[in-house]
Amino acid sequence: MQKTYGFIVCLLIIIMDVTAGILGIQAEIAQNKVNHFKMWIFECKDPSYNAFKLGLAAAILLGLAHAIANLAGGWIFVRSAREYKGLTANKQLAVGSLVFAWIALVVGFSLLISGAMYNTRSRKSCGLAHNQLLSIGGIVCFVHGLFAVAYYVSATAEHREETKPPPQGNPAAARGQV
Repeated sequence: MQKTYGFIVCLLIIIMDVTAGILGIQAEIAQNKVNHFKMWIFECKDPSYNAFKLGLAAAILLGLAHAIANLAGGWIFVRSAREYKGLTANKQLAVGSLVFAWIALVVGFSLLISGAMYNTRSRKSCGLAHNQLLSIGGIVCFVHGLFAVAYYVSATAEHREETKPPPQGNPAAARGQV
């Protein structure tokens, strides 16, 4: 049952992140369908409500996928670099994946929200071009999915190692002197 649960969580995270990425790219396509005038780096664009809805939905899915990965993966605490060096490989991988998942969340969420807010109904804007915020945010969603799944898998492997009883036959192995 535990392996099925892990597989379902990984599949859910990947589906949510891939869907968020596709929605972000679709939002960029919808944004490019509206009327706009461009001269050098300046442009005037009408807002696209469809791009707003798709970008906002992508940002919400990205946040939910991150929350599920963190809640299902458990809590990993590392207080110092010295403590990090003494960790097992699974816990080091979990910490590294968690850091990169948070970075991907912040970057992707910021890009998707910025792109969505650029397309609010009450705003017809002229100014510097905001090229491809939504599509880059969608691509970052795919990257977030990889790191979130890596975090979940390594964190659950670490929790299994911690709860696993030491081997009974070899006393040196029980003390970690093998």
